[in-house]
Amino acid sequence: MNPGAYALFAWQAGWVFTLRSMQLGTDPVGATAALAEMVAEKQKAFTDGAFAASRAVMNGARMDVVAEAALRPARRRVSANMRALNRKP
Repeated sequence: MNPGAYALFAWQAGWVFTLRSMQLGTDPVGATAALAEMVAEKQKAFTDGAFAASRAVMNGARMDVVAEAALRPARRRVSANMRALNRKP
């Protein structure tokens, strides 16, 4: 992954965290279910990334390919969260 993609991922993750925090601050009771969903999606992305990185290592991939495989599920999830948060009024 090129440095620009890492920077975009970091920016998107920070922005999603900020928007979710604002939602939690303005409606803590209504955000409870969303919090459980957020925790579950992070765990799934981490697990999927760990398995993908393990497969890449077992296939003898270069370390940059392993890192890309590890981050791909989290990048997809963060990107999907950005799209969803930008659609809401």
